[in-house]
Amino acid sequence: MNRVEFFKSLKDKKVGIIGLGVSHFDLICLLLKKGIDVTVLDKREIADLGEQYETLKSLSAKFLLGQDYLESLNDFDIIFRTPGLYFLSDKLTEARRNGVIITSEMEVFFEICPCKIYGVTGSDGKTTSTTLIGEMLKAQGKTVHVGGNIGKALLPIVEEINEGDICVVEVSSFQLISMRRSPDVAVITNIAPNHLDVHKDMEEYISAKVNLIAHQNAFSRTVLNMDNEETFKLAHLIRGEDCYFSIKSAPYNGTYLDKDGYLVRVQNSVENKILHKSEIKLPGMHNVENYLGAIAAVNGEVGDEAIIQVATQFGGVEHRIEYVKTIDGVRYYNDSIATSPTRTIAGLNAFDQRLIIIAGGYDKKIPYEPLAPVLCERVKILILLGATAQKIEEAVRCCDKFMGSELQIVNVNTLEEAVETARKLAVEGDIVSLSPASASFDLYKNFEQRGQHFKKILEGMA
Repeated sequence: MNRVEFFKSLKDKKVGIIGLGVSHFDLICLLLKKGIDVTVLDKREIADLGEQYETLKSLSAKFLLGQDYLESLNDFDIIFRTPGLYFLSDKLTEARRNGVIITSEMEVFFEICPCKIYGVTGSDGKTTSTTLIGEMLKAQGKTVHVGGNIGKALLPIVEEINEGDICVVEVSSFQLISMRRSPDVAVITNIAPNHLDVHKDMEEYISAKVNLIAHQNAFSRTVLNMDNEETFKLAHLIRGEDCYFSIKSAPYNGTYLDKDGYLVRVQNSVENKILHKSEIKLPGMHNVENYLGAIAAVNGEVGDEAIIQVATQFGGVEHRIEYVKTIDGVRYYNDSIATSPTRTIAGLNAFDQRLIIIAGGYDKKIPYEPLAPVLCERVKILILLGATAQKIEEAVRCCDKFMGSELQIVNVNTLEEAVETARKLAVEGDIVSLSPASASFDLYKNFEQRGQHFKKILEGMA
């Protein structure tokens, strides 16, 4: 179905859109302007929706708000679910069995997008990898649209996208779990335990990720992390060009880091050194991996010059080991994107000294034992808050490396108290990083809001 046919097909349907988030607001506006019958379903009340409510009301939107917002799903022909609402939830399952079409902004976009799609998923690194791919394609002179889980919905602008453009889309497990279309180029950065508070187990989480590549065809490209066991296991599912990246060994097709520190592209057994890792502006070996994956993805479409331009100039994505400011000789970094232990480990390894870390937050039921030894080795002061504070502390204190590590653990109640504690304990030359190893939902709407609050606190300090 093309774009025109899709929107025409909604004209005589009752459409419900669950969740008035950033991505859905623009989509709702678009559908309303096309004269489509749209009802917004959200557990918040009118007062909480603010200006968005008034804007959509003026466009003739209908609303089902409050705690019972999911009680009338059977009244609709089509439901767009928010990724935050589990696809296999009882309410959605019941509606689907009663003939209601359950879809999502991302699913529909993949169905009707007129151009080539690069899709990126993974437990860690997917946002930076998505951004890098987009930046490289732009540097090559392509017209690029970057969005998805990275924060911008693409379906609302699908009518502006031309056949010769390129879309680069970050896709989460919550979006992928119900998808039956895969991108032309798929990148899986890595797979590690994550979101186990929602997915029933690790098997379901991996199964969702697999949907990124499960529906590709012979003309597609799949890029896998050769160093990540769970990711590399998926190689047998590849139907098109198989491509790999590694910091440990050379693949027969893809990219790798050689023993001298050069990023090398391999194609048809021909090797091409592109640049040295020291030339990459973003710090940390995890970003070398992100570059290797991105280069493998754009192979044949982006030249060395454009790749080097991005590597030497791109300063990073907000909330990802983002330098904020220096106070009294102490550098402060915002790594609020570190919502899992593996992300925090990557952030710790980006520096060549022991850090002061602010960690803790919402509990996603992820084990913290793998993080504990790294904290003992790479952290001098660990400041904990939020629901996972006790779990992280217990994992650290039970770790064999804790005794003799001289790691100091401090518990606080708020982020303001955490920053003030870090400032009191830090000495000139120290590095303080907000790297929570946890989601933000116990105290904040999302990791962006948490990171913005952290920066605001620092801005208020002389």
